Amino acid sequence: MRRAGIVVLSLLLAGCAGSGGWTKPGADAATVAGAYQECLALTDTATKTDFDIDQDIGATRSSDLQHSDFARSQMHDTHEDNRDRAGAILASCMEAKGFIRK
Repeated sequence: MRRAGIVVLSLLLAGCAGSGGWTKPGADAATVAGAYQECLALTDTATKTDFDIDQDIGATRSSDLQHSDFARSQMHDTHEDNRDRAGAILASCMEAKGFIRK
């Protein structure tokens, strides 16, 4: 549950930082930041359900997670998968708009 919040927070902080390391020939900083914010919003929409489900599972299994390395490991793997999916959606969106990573 905490990790899902950390992933969302890190994506938001990256969005606040500006372009998240993306560039496009001829695009000024405002254009890059605007496109990045649009893609970040799309990513949030696409992954919100998964993050919400993970939070619900974590909340209902909190005692399991405290006592079981296996349950903690499963939740950790799920959070990593969700983070990777969010990163892939964000990258795909930016690339579709013609941006490349710096």
